[in-house]
Amino acid sequence: MAAETSPEGKDKPKAVKFLLKVFWFLVSEWFVIGMGVFIALAYKFPTVAKNYGHIRADISIQYGAVAIIFLISGLNIPRQKLVTQAAHWQAHIVTQVISFLVTPAIAFGFASAIRASNNPNINEWILVGIIITGCTPTTVSSNVVMTREARGNESLSLIEVSIGNIMGAFITPALVQMFLSKHTGFAYGNPTNSISLQSLYARVMKQLGIGVFIPLFVGQVIQFVFPNQTKWVLTKFKLAKVGSFCLLLIIWSSFSNSFASGAFETVSHASVIMVCFLNVGFYLLFTAICFLAARFPGLSEKYHFSRPDTVSIMLCGAAKTVALGVPLINAQYGSSSDAVGYASIALVLYQGEQILVAQVLVPIFRGWIEREIEAKKLQVQADLEKKTLPEEDLSVEAQAVSDEKQHESTSTSGYSSDTGEASVVAGSESTEKK
Repeated sequence: MAAETSPEGKDKPKAVKFLLKVFWFLVSEWFVIGMGVFIALAYKFPTVAKNYGHIRADISIQYGAVAIIFLISGLNIPRQKLVTQAAHWQAHIVTQVISFLVTPAIAFGFASAIRASNNPNINEWILVGIIITGCTPTTVSSNVVMTREARGNESLSLIEVSIGNIMGAFITPALVQMFLSKHTGFAYGNPTNSISLQSLYARVMKQLGIGVFIPLFVGQVIQFVFPNQTKWVLTKFKLAKVGSFCLLLIIWSSFSNSFASGAFETVSHASVIMVCFLNVGFYLLFTAICFLAARFPGLSEKYHFSRPDTVSIMLCGAAKTVALGVPLINAQYGSSSDAVGYASIALVLYQGEQILVAQVLVPIFRGWIEREIEAKKLQVQADLEKKTLPEEDLSVEAQAVSDEKQHESTSTSGYSSDTGEASVVAGSESTEKK
């Protein structure tokens, strides 16, 4: 009885409970808080993380941080999984059609409508930036990190960002030329020449080679040669969190470049506010379109993409990258042109806002996937208890449940949930056949 009345046995004071809740909330939302901190640092000290600045972000972040993200992906994703997802042509078609046909058309339509309103407070070059934003491919690194956090199909996201940026190096300049032609009313924003396009292609291919493909290949080789040690390192050093931190560095560099160029100081507050709200609306609209394309309500479920695949398509199809968009803007107008600052605003803001909104959506996506996995686990356990399956199917189901339980305690990424779900689905299909 004395133990029950001792100070150790008493409930913690309400103030301590409240502070603990606040602390753990801040810990759980460390990425969003970190993004705010880095944007504030970019505003206060823009020359630190800008290209050719104090830390040479054009090398240390644009190549170094991106390379670390894809090295971690190479260490984490089995080679066979990448090969399988590379052949997933249905997902490639849906994602790339939305990225290069649907979103550019929507962005151009909104820009044309705003221009037709003749609002003197809206800078006309802001509208050019909105069009360029819509034409750029999916972002290189954040999609992979977000998909991992949402327990989606990380390997599919990795394939989509690679395909999207290779295609974007050729398609994006052509789309920009089409939407900024003399027939659209935006000809004032179309000064491109062939030399700048060649420089753009060279820069993008260099970025993909050094920042994406080489680190991914190295990670795959290390995983193949040292599989057990690789798993230990991934878990022990929480490399998934390291990838998320590298993403914060990329955001820091993007905003530093914009603040250093004075982009946000050269346009009206009305233009910036409009772009901020429009970007959020765009991202949510693009995400909804991706969801409908992946799981259209009017089609039979057998034609629907799986939930992990759907999450990957939503995150990749709605995102836009500054990695291609900013070089395109600089290549078109020249780095010393005043147009660079205006045309970059919409894209740079979209980069930050899409990550912020995705951070809100990721827990929703993760819960959506986990509910389906849990439901299938319960069904498997019920079938095991009733002994309704043949012996060989029971072993498959038992292994699926065991794999999922192991994932919950040891996994550091969303990939294992894909594997566990695939095993459960395989067993469920056997049950249905019987």
